[in-house]
Amino acid sequence: MRHKYFVSLSIITLALFSCKNLSSTNQISETTNNVDTYGILGVVWQQNSAEYRALCYQAFNTAKSKLEAAIINNSTSSKPLAIITDIDETILDNSPYQATRAINGKPYTSKSWIEWVDQVAAEAVPGAIDFLNYADKNNVTVFYISDRKDRSTAVTLRNLKKAQAPNTTEEFIFLKKKGMNKEVRRQKVLVNYNVVMYLGDNLSDFSEVFDNQKTEKRNNLSDSLKREFGSKFIVLPNPMYGAWQTDGIYEGNYNWSPAQKDSILRSSLKKY
Repeated sequence: MRHKYFVSLSIITLALFSCKNLSSTNQISETTNNVDTYGILGVVWQQNSAEYRALCYQAFNTAKSKLEAAIINNSTSSKPLAIITDIDETILDNSPYQATRAINGKPYTSKSWIEWVDQVAAEAVPGAIDFLNYADKNNVTVFYISDRKDRSTAVTLRNLKKAQAPNTTEEFIFLKKKGMNKEVRRQKVLVNYNVVMYLGDNLSDFSEVFDNQKTEKRNNLSDSLKREFGSKFIVLPNPMYGAWQTDGIYEGNYNWSPAQKDSILRSSLKKY
C-alpha cells in the first residue's frame, strides 16, 4: 500500500511539474512574440552607454568643422546660410517614452506619443545645443523640420526653448501637415536660404529618395551617397526605432501580428 501511495504521489508531482513547465514555456513564447519588448536593449544602450554620447559628440564635432568651412566658402552666395535639423533623437532625446513603452511591451501609438510630447520633458541630445548655438552665433539660420504633428508646434517650441536651442519661434519650425512630406517643407526653406547641412537620425531627414524604401534599396542608396555622410548629411545614432524597421524590415506594413513581426525580425538576422 505504501509503495502504491508513493507511485501515485510521484505521478501527481510529475503532472504538476509538467503543467508548471508548460505554463512557463507559454509565458516565454508570449514574451518572445511580443516584439515591443525587444526595444529595451536599444533604450538601455542609448540611456547608459558612453559610446552613445561619444557618437553624438562625434556627429556634432564633425558638423561644426564642416559648417566652419561652409561659412568661409559662402562669400559668393546671394542667399544666407542655413541648416535644417530633425528634432526627435537628433536634438531632443525621447528615450523615456521608448523605455515606458518597451518595458510594458506596448507599441508606439499616436495618443501615447502626444501625451509624452505634451509633457515638454525631453532633454537635449549630447552636443546638440552647443552646435546649434554655434551656428546661430555665426549667422547660420537654424530650421527645424520634424514629423511631429502640426498640433504639437507650441509644446515642441517650448521644449526646444527649455533645452536652450535657438530660433524657438514658429517661423523656424515646420511640423507635419497633411500632404506635406519633409521634402516639400525643405523646399520652402531652400527658396530663400542656402542650406549647407542636414542633421537627422533617419535617412528621410536628408532626401526624399529614402522615403518608403525597403531594406535593400535603403542600403544601396546609402552606398551611392556615401560621400555626403559626415559632410552635408550628419547622422545621429538611434537604436530604438526608425524607418529602417517600419519601411525597411516591415516593408511599410503596419498590420503584421506580433508573431509575424517576430518571424520577420528573426529571418532578417545573418547567422553562421
